[in-house]
Amino acid sequence: MFEIVSAITAVETIAEGSGIRERPRLEKIYGKGNWKKKKGLADIRLSHGETVHAEIHWYEAHGIGKVEHKIKRLL
Repeated sequence: MFEIVSAITAVETIAEGSGIRERPRLEKIYGKGNWKKKKGLADIRLSHGETVHAEIHWYEAHGIGKVEHKIKRLL
């Protein structure tokens, strides 16, 4: 697990709508929405306490918010 400790910067949309393979699962768990897969850079605190800069990916939809953050790579 990790905690995001800074603002997410350099945010980009990777995929949206039918381009998201996980959309049926996201709609089943969180509800229907205009789903987008995004990426950005942030400082995160790892479970053992170390703070590092990382590329983060997540899904978000209007009215639902950001869900399922994951670390793609440490910088």
